[in-house]
Amino acid sequence: QVQLVESGGDLVQAGGSLRLSCAASGTIFSIMGWYRQAPGKQRELVAAITSDGSTNIADSVKGRFTISRDNAKNTVYLQMNSLKPDDTAVYYCYAKGLWPHNDYWGQGTQVTVSS
Repeated sequence: QVQLVESGGDLVQAGGSLRLSCAASGTIFSIMGWYRQAPGKQRELVAAITSDGSTNIADSVKGRFTISRDNAKNTVYLQMNSLKPDDTAVYYCYAKGLWPHNDYWGQGTQVTVSS
């Protein structure tokens, strides 16, 4: 059974930092990453990383957020610096299985940035 367990969401002031973690289990994953969904908006990609370390970072967070991955632990991290109120959202961990190519989602963790 595949599980994605997120942690690290919190309330933080603008300019602050948070680190999200997602521990995955149950299969081998090719791509792992983070999406977010703010109230009234569509879910959007924040950052993703492949098993060999290639990354895709949304323009809105480039230079502020960093994604990393520990393949041995099947864990993906999102380091968020210089947070802005616009970063407020529920952040969802995402993973794609190596085979079959199923998509998996975590339960979401709330990040709230106060001005």
